[in-house]
Parts: sequence; structure tokens; C-alpha cells
Amino acid sequence: MVADIPHPQIELSGIYTAYMGAELPVIRDLSLNIGKGEFVMVGGPNGAGKTTLLETINGMLYITHGSARVCGLDVTKQGVEVRKRTGYVIQSFAFDPLTPFTVEHVVMMGRYGILGCFRNPSEPDYRAAEEAMRMLDLEDLAEKPIGTLSGGQQQKVLIAQNLAKKPDIMLLDEPFSNLDLCTREFVSGVLEDISSQGCTVCMVSHAFDALPDKDLRIVVMDEGCIRLNTICHSSEVEDTIRRMTVVS
Repeated sequence: MVADIPHPQIELSGIYTAYMGAELPVIRDLSLNIGKGEFVMVGGPNGAGKTTLLETINGMLYITHGSARVCGLDVTKQGVEVRKRTGYVIQSFAFDPLTPFTVEHVVMMGRYGILGCFRNPSEPDYRAAEEAMRMLDLEDLAEKPIGTLSGGQQQKVLIAQNLAKKPDIMLLDEPFSNLDLCTREFVSGVLEDISSQGCTVCMVSHAFDALPDKDLRIVVMDEGCIRLNTICHSSEVEDTIRRMTVVS
């Protein structure tokens, strides 16, 4: 059992969400509360609804039933404002080798969603982008075209792009998929740092060998529902998720 969270930063209650044109919802009667600064691991088999959960939190999917509040905002009515306060690192991405944008440009793009269409970046925006590149150890790559980088380097750039937003919530879908063990440990340390500073981290991952040495919230999903919601130490995450996945 997990203790009640008095003032959850993410509050989903009886949620049903569906993709446009789909006959059946992907997430069904799902309720989940996540507190400020929590580090959350979401696991489960393929097709369980893990990515859909992140997209629901980020206000990207149609909620057919239930209520969702993120950072105190109604996701259904204030989705744009929700996305300004969340970072979302997607799972599948590909940059053409001829993509003209440099690493610095791509990281800076994280600020434009906050600025809007008609405002130019100011000094604080440039500082936020520089800080994000420094956090991910990307300064030496700042002038490199994004398409010329390795998949792991590109993954770090996308994480930095979202950190440049200074988000209240960081959503990550398989962020370790293109990273070697050493880089996974480095990125995990960055995520632990922002979590300790109050940013909620919610991560879908099949890699469990580089998690921060601390208690984490574990959410195991299957068939669009939550099968387990508990707190355990990072050393127990893999066994907990795999055991529940086999049982379900």
C-alpha cells in the first residue's frame, strides 16, 4: 500500500483515454496520484498503456471519462499550459544526417514552447539552454549539427531540450534505450538531481541497471490498467516489475 498524497502534483481519477478514431479506450478506469519531486518508474509488458499514460499526463490524448489535474491545472481544459510545465522525451525519434540545426539550436527549442510565437529569446532563455547543455555534458557539441551525432548523443540532446524548459514534471519514454551503461548512470544521476530539487520524474523504461540508489514509486501497468502502485528501493525495481508482468 502507498500512503495518501495530500497535495498530488499529478492527480488522475477514473481516467479513460482513447486515440482518435479508436473504438476502445487504451487506458481504462485508471487512478493515480504522484507527489512533487517523486521519482516514478512505469513498467509492464508491451502494449500495456505505459506511453499512453505519459501522453495522458501531458494532455495529448482525449479523456473520455474521469478527471486529470497536473500542477493544479485541468488537463482537459488547460492542456497547453500543462505542456508548458512538463518536459516530455519521446521514445522514437530520428534526425536526418542533413538536419541543419546544431545541438545548441535544438536545446534552445525547449524554450520556445514557453515563449510563444512572437517573443524572441532573452538572456534568461539562453542561460537556461546553456545550463541544460552543461548538465548533460554537451558543451563541446554545441556547434555540431544534430544529425551528425550518435543515437546516444541525440538522446542526451533531447533530454537537455526538455530540461531547458525548467519543467515541474519530467516525462521520459525509454530514455536509456540508446545509451550505454556509463551514460545511463550519468543521465540517471541528472534525473535524480532534478528530482531532489522538486521536479517530478516519471519514466517508462525496460532498463533497471542504472537507477538512483533510493526509494522509488513503481507503477506496473497491463491492458491499460494499473496492476501495482507501490514504493520500493531501486535495487528491487527489476524483480518487482518482472514478477508482476509475469503474473499478469
